[in-house]
Amino acid sequence: MSENHRLEEQVPVVEQGVHNYSSEEKWVRPEEPLLLERLEWFKDQKLGLMMHWGPYSQLGIVESWALSDEDVEWSRNEIDWDIDAEELKRQYFNLNKTFNPLRFQPEVWADLAADNGFKYLNFTTKHHDGFCMWDTHTTDYRITGPDCPFHTHKYADITKQLFDAFRAKGLAISAYFSKADWHTPYYWAPEMKEGTFTSRGPTYDPKEKPELWEQFVQFTHEQIMELMTDYGRIDMLWLDAGWVNDYRDQNVRLGEVVERAREIQPWLLSADRTVGGPYENLITPEQTLPEGPLHVPWESCITMGSAFSFRYEDNYKSVRELIHLLVEIVARGGNLALNVGPQPDGRISKTAISRIQGMGAWLNIHGEAIYGTRICEPYSIGNYHFTRKGDTTYAFYLYKDDQEVVEEELYIPMMIEFSRIDLVGGQDKLDYRRIENGIVVRMPETELQIQAPIAHVFRIQ
Repeated sequence: MSENHRLEEQVPVVEQGVHNYSSEEKWVRPEEPLLLERLEWFKDQKLGLMMHWGPYSQLGIVESWALSDEDVEWSRNEIDWDIDAEELKRQYFNLNKTFNPLRFQPEVWADLAADNGFKYLNFTTKHHDGFCMWDTHTTDYRITGPDCPFHTHKYADITKQLFDAFRAKGLAISAYFSKADWHTPYYWAPEMKEGTFTSRGPTYDPKEKPELWEQFVQFTHEQIMELMTDYGRIDMLWLDAGWVNDYRDQNVRLGEVVERAREIQPWLLSADRTVGGPYENLITPEQTLPEGPLHVPWESCITMGSAFSFRYEDNYKSVRELIHLLVEIVARGGNLALNVGPQPDGRISKTAISRIQGMGAWLNIHGEAIYGTRICEPYSIGNYHFTRKGDTTYAFYLYKDDQEVVEEELYIPMMIEFSRIDLVGGQDKLDYRRIENGIVVRMPETELQIQAPIAHVFRIQ
């Protein structure tokens, strides 16, 4: 394994803010029966709500990354006011002093997610910028810190409020946590290097300053354990900043803290992104999905708009695009963690709400073909995608837009034994005939008289 990780060091962990993902071959099967059971549970969920939220939402720019001089070519595209790099960093780190999301209503978010088919929340407790969205005792750079005007609000501990509200609605909790921290002097220690140039990693060599690095390790462990002990049941610890890992110079001894957490929460899944090894229990493609099926647990985190953080003007994917994305991911064996960036005032945009409700309306009818399913051959062929639950196979035919013609007969490229075909949300016992390479289904007259739906979903038994 160590040789594989040495080889992986040649490959960038992040390219323009998008993380790569580990290969199926490097996935390590847990030995603990409870973790295996929880991974099967995870594979049943299919749809999670991801949220990147912090003081950066006030500017409508990329989260954290503009702080890194190493990433200037892409991360500062939206920095359109006259400012130098050092002043930009000062302004960014001071955003906590104006962050005051007075219109935040955690129960409204939880209701929206629960009512529309989402099964878990993945919330950014801390991004690379180091701002903590929970009441940590490790730093004043937090939502409940004295410099943040929101610290006197009844919902000041945003992470607690969200976790409690979503959990009360039956949703599971995934805690996003960045292992890098660009605010703490234990990681970015300016006095440890010449100049002001910043990169993703620490400003010193951990091997040359082991005492300082150990302070960072203890700081990281303490923050993780706060979340694992004071914030109720956590189903998954979702770890970002893959360049910080136990196989390179930035060894934070992750296994040590995860095992401590599992003494309290033995069901805890760990997603140590892009690192591989025993603490990357699921693989996490970002803004993409694998070309074919993966036979290990995985989850694509994909934005509803153009970015993970809030944008004042953004291009949102349509409900049709989002459902198609979900279907393609599920047919490949994964989950969709759909990211929505809340506004700085504490609300979710009306456009995002309409998309979520549109997905919920579709899933309310067709969800049986999504939730609790597993992959089955031939997985995906053209506009067709397939899932299976027990002895029932589901075939999805996706329509690219509502102007596409609904044919009187549809050819399903699948060779299986069955006795009936129903249209999910429509007519039962459709007429069909078998042909050499599949099935030809005759569509009901009622389906021919409407605009093309997002998809036709067939239940084959």
